[in-house]
Amino acid sequence: MARPETNRQLVLRRRPEGLVSEDDVELVEAPPPALDDGEALMRTVYLSMDATVRTWMSRAEGYLPPVELGEVVRCSGIGQIVESRCDAFEVGDIVYSMPGWQEYGICRDDVFTTRLEPGTPLLPMMSVFGATGAAAYFGLLDIGQPKEGETVVVSAAAGATGSLAGQIAKIKGCRVVGIAGSDDKCAWVVDELGFDACINHRTQDVPARLRETCPDRVDVYFDNVGGAVLDAVLGALNMHGRVVLCGAIAVYNEQGKPPGPSNYLNLISRRGRMEGFITLDHWDRFPECFNQLRAWAEAGLLRWREHIVDGLEEAPNALNMLFTGENIGKVVVKVGPEP
Repeated sequence: MARPETNRQLVLRRRPEGLVSEDDVELVEAPPPALDDGEALMRTVYLSMDATVRTWMSRAEGYLPPVELGEVVRCSGIGQIVESRCDAFEVGDIVYSMPGWQEYGICRDDVFTTRLEPGTPLLPMMSVFGATGAAAYFGLLDIGQPKEGETVVVSAAAGATGSLAGQIAKIKGCRVVGIAGSDDKCAWVVDELGFDACINHRTQDVPARLRETCPDRVDVYFDNVGGAVLDAVLGALNMHGRVVLCGAIAVYNEQGKPPGPSNYLNLISRRGRMEGFITLDHWDRFPECFNQLRAWAEAGLLRWREHIVDGLEEAPNALNMLFTGENIGKVVVKVGPEP
């Protein structure tokens, strides 16, 4: 393949305050990066919009350092190798890596890059069989440890991770209650995904609805949002309840630290446990995870949806959808054609 002459990139110009604005990033053109030994150049096809991208744009400390001003916004995605100085990748290979918000990015043979087998459907890799599915799988099963007959509550239930976590809980024989931000989302979660109930946190009294939909209280809470919803579910926690901290999308745009949940003392009286996790900690078990997810999908036990946004320049708007609630399912930016 001929080496491309230009590379469109979205670089960070200032730290966002709230939603990402057009002044926070700049679309620039630069030559594609030169390769060192052990590196390969990938052409980006799809970018995965995840709430963690917003955290990397701030100064907050996380499991990866923040993106510096002037750097390409960090983001995972799928693409095709167009040039290689890495023994692990050949030109034409399809990889899941961390290209960032740009048309061409560098990848290496490391924990962030996985070569996909020829013929692998790419969009399901974005929404189920990649980082999103791993978060739902390890978060629910390893941290939440649901048991048959227990009640599991999932926030952001119509989102990419929450929708899968709830379906896995149903596979495990649990009663599953979702929390989402619109009647349409609640309907999708119940009617198509098989949740037992769903609470609209924008129009309903969440503590009251938790009492109605979880009469035996909450055994496992898979938290994607934090904030007031987390506090409400802590108030409904059962004895020996488990809270899985996957994300806190309700507070990522806040300036300064939000107040802590007032119901956290229930963790003491209910002998509960609240634990966060990072999927990369389970890297050695990814084959187990994805083999199981594929088996469930082939058996018709998992459903999912992608929300596709066209064009690299639309990446900021696509990221904002996660916070405004415009999407159902996985938000993916299509940067270039599939091979």
